[in-house]
Amino acid sequence: MPTRRLALLAAPALLLGRGAAAQEVTLRLHHFLPAVSNVHRFFLQPWAQKVAKESDNRLRIQIFPAMQLGGAPPQLFDQARDGVADIIWTLPGNTPGRFPRIEVFELPFVSHKRAIVNCLAIQEFAQSQLREEFREVHPLCVWGHGEGLIHAKREVRSMEDLRGLKLRFPSRLNGEALRALGAAPVGMPVPQVPEALSQGVIDGAVVPWEVVPSIRLQEMVKYHTEIPGSPTLYIATFILAMNRTKYEGLAPELRAVLDANSGAAAARMAAVPWDERNPVVEAEARRRGNQVIVITEAEKARWMEATKPVVENWLAQSRERGLDGAALLEQARALVAKHGAGIG
Repeated sequence: MPTRRLALLAAPALLLGRGAAAQEVTLRLHHFLPAVSNVHRFFLQPWAQKVAKESDNRLRIQIFPAMQLGGAPPQLFDQARDGVADIIWTLPGNTPGRFPRIEVFELPFVSHKRAIVNCLAIQEFAQSQLREEFREVHPLCVWGHGEGLIHAKREVRSMEDLRGLKLRFPSRLNGEALRALGAAPVGMPVPQVPEALSQGVIDGAVVPWEVVPSIRLQEMVKYHTEIPGSPTLYIATFILAMNRTKYEGLAPELRAVLDANSGAAAARMAAVPWDERNPVVEAEARRRGNQVIVITEAEKARWMEATKPVVENWLAQSRERGLDGAALLEQARALVAKHGAGIG
């Protein structure tokens, strides 16, 4: 009798153990770009497939592009926080001023030309500086793209060519940099660019090459202006974030799979759409007869000088918020130099 009672008592525990081990979960990942975009095809999909494979298909990620779950791009971070979506991919810059520390990488002429450098630098920066900033969610990866270009209906070779040019910008600091250079910056999410261009609301946009085909920008403008070398004029930063309660509710072995595909591992994957696809997209634009312009080093020096007040203003604003902006900037530049060593 005692033996039987022990067996009965043990049975629920055994069943519980089997149930926990057999947990299967489907997570909904929400983002703002169409399914044809390079980020969707060459980062988010491969990343989701890798997670599924390494979890024996027990952890599946269903991707909803183009805001299919509703809302607007600036609401994505809060959708992850509130559980509207399980995982989101978004730009912290979509909500200006809300995430001040990560903005340091969006300052003019701080970041590297290559995405892999920025991805690793920002992810390392996140470990020490962004935990408080993103405390409302569970960050899976924080990173930034490679060089951003000016894509316009007219040639841009100098600051004089920028005067009055209405350019879409992705983040407030990029907008301030464009204004300092003489342009007329217009803020909007990238999916709105085609309609704004066709209606004459803007004359062009600043985006990396990688984004161009997803919004058919190469069909709407003829000129693409690059900045030579590093540091480059601007980048935008991104976050892949998960609802914290959803993450903590996963079985330990499933959390371990996510953890193994987070941080620097995910940052390396995130660099792929920019560093590998940029040359492909540029070649496609050239085949259309579009002109790719690289400003001179002397002109770049003029741009760097003209945008110094943007950096100074950001440092002053950081002090007002109780942040040591100078230390953040020093660390950001050091990390870019560290991860950019030996990379052209």
